[in-house]
Amino acid sequence: MADTQELERDWILEEAGRRTGGLTDLGPNGDIYLEGLDRTLDSLRTEADLNELGHMIARERMLLHTANRLGYVDDRKTDPAIATQQIVKPVFIIGMPRTGTTILHDILASDPANRAPLTWETMFPSPPPRAETFTTDPRIAACAATFPAQDEQIPEFKAIHPMGAELSQECVTMMGEAMITPLFHNQFRVPSYEDWVDTDAPWSSVYEFHLTQLQHLQAHNAGDRWVLKTGAHLWGLDHLLETYPDARIVFTHRDPVKSMTSYASLTTLVRGVGSDSVDPAEVAADWTPRLRNVLMNGIHVRQAKEYPDAVFYDVLFTDFVKDQFAVVESIYDAFDLPMSDEGARAMKAFIDDNPPGKHGVHSYRPEDYGIVPDQIRADFAEYVHHFGLPPEEKPGVDTMPG
Repeated sequence: MADTQELERDWILEEAGRRTGGLTDLGPNGDIYLEGLDRTLDSLRTEADLNELGHMIARERMLLHTANRLGYVDDRKTDPAIATQQIVKPVFIIGMPRTGTTILHDILASDPANRAPLTWETMFPSPPPRAETFTTDPRIAACAATFPAQDEQIPEFKAIHPMGAELSQECVTMMGEAMITPLFHNQFRVPSYEDWVDTDAPWSSVYEFHLTQLQHLQAHNAGDRWVLKTGAHLWGLDHLLETYPDARIVFTHRDPVKSMTSYASLTTLVRGVGSDSVDPAEVAADWTPRLRNVLMNGIHVRQAKEYPDAVFYDVLFTDFVKDQFAVVESIYDAFDLPMSDEGARAMKAFIDDNPPGKHGVHSYRPEDYGIVPDQIRADFAEYVHHFGLPPEEKPGVDTMPG
């Protein structure tokens, strides 16, 4: 029987302190972190309908983010190099779920000039990773050891979103250290928490800590530029641009019927590990208006004012599927990024090594999630019209990670 006190704030803080050798300082905006933690824990206890495995997964996720935040804050006190780091012209990939952002991120990350956060260093960020041990750090093995269990729990996940200790990680996971992230409502049913994330959460604090995280990871292992990714940046795009006014932003687009159905499939699959009562239709009905609202927020933020130092570039999923490297070349051209022969070879090799279907096929049908395609396209009419997105006529099958 799961111990419910393990999903209480005091227990999480005490255990995280124990795991970090007695650390207690959550740093600037620690009060916001605690508000987010309280809201998450309350939703987990009252709305998520967790089974015993789900309770354990939720407990460990809350502990991991709390311990990581404590480590980020403490390392910054003792390592002067961290606070001196300048983040210049970072590249962000944003867009709706299942629009090719994952594989695009991995392709760009394979260019040695690009620096992407890797899964192992975001899972275990303290102390800051170092260039001289970046490929031999024992934290890589510790991270890799967590994946066999995940593969056993969700064998279909590889076809949707391959994971690995040395693959790139997306910012939505890093946002857990701010305790404001749509990741939690993807993994667990926590609608009250997500309502706060959607409407009232102070997203400026997310980017204040995101900057801290990039400085931390860069301090002893810098690249020429950061390459970052998550659709969650649509929630806080205005704050992203305030924090990184010279950002280069790739905005990916796809038929929203496919995006919504594929995301409902993914969320249903992930939640099913930790709960025995997942309703696929409820997942789609809940997430579709949320994602429409944040998508339009991102578009309206972009339209509302000029961002003279930022550059936006739009990518259609259908173009990316046809010729991945051609899209990569167009991104480099749009952002005036140099592409070395070494970088081109590495990215082409990654594409060749990861053909469509390598990790399996992700199949989904709108009717399995109560989705009515004509209604979705009507709900997203402004978006569809703005980017000229034709319906994808092929059946619901994705052969590349989203």
